[in-house]
Formats: sequence, structure tokens, C-alpha cells
Amino acid sequence: MTDNQIYKVIFYNQNKIYEIFARDIYQSEMYGFIEAEEFLFGEKTQMIVDPSEEKLKNEFSGVKRSFIPMHAVIRIDEVEKEGVGKISEMTSSGNVAAFPAAGFNPPGKTKG
Repeated sequence: MTDNQIYKVIFYNQNKIYEIFARDIYQSEMYGFIEAEEFLFGEKTQMIVDPSEEKLKNEFSGVKRSFIPMHAVIRIDEVEKEGVGKISEMTSSGNVAAFPAAGFNPPGKTKG
């Protein structure tokens, strides 16, 4: 991997859609998670403050690495340059939903 790779990760979290930009994305050693590191937030020279991006910056301030459940990931793209990260509200008429998780039954346990 080269140092100039940038990834856009879109994922679902608590009825919101998060769009973040990061330099490193990889499968975690924790089963069922991906890891995102080195978050990128807008250009430092921007004069206009985007409230959506500021909310995202505040939520991820001090975060070195984030573990995102694989079933919550909507899309991961490698992009040429970073964009504006944001948090969007889910709408009931939207076509994005969390992937249904199968129930887990430990061996020897039965339902009912």
C-alpha cells in the first residue's frame, strides 16, 4: 500500500448514515469488524464551516482507530482525494437498511 491511498467508508450506525474518509482500512482481528485509521476531515484552509462535518469531527476527536461492524458497512471506495465527511439521518422512505443478522445458537443449545 502507498501512503497516498484514501478510502471513503459509508456505514450505518444508530439510524444514521456515516460517511468518513481514512487512510487505512483493513479487516480486524476481532471477528466481524473492519478497522479504520488516520481519519481525514476537510481541508484545513476552508473558510466555511460545515455543521455536518463538525459533528463528525467532534464524534471522532481523539479516536485513533475505529472498529466498524462488517454488517453495518454499506460501501468502501478508494478515492483520489478526500471529500467532506458527514452524518446523515436515515429516512423511513430510504432504500438503505442494516443487513439482517442471523441468530447465533451455541452448540448444544436449542431454541424454545
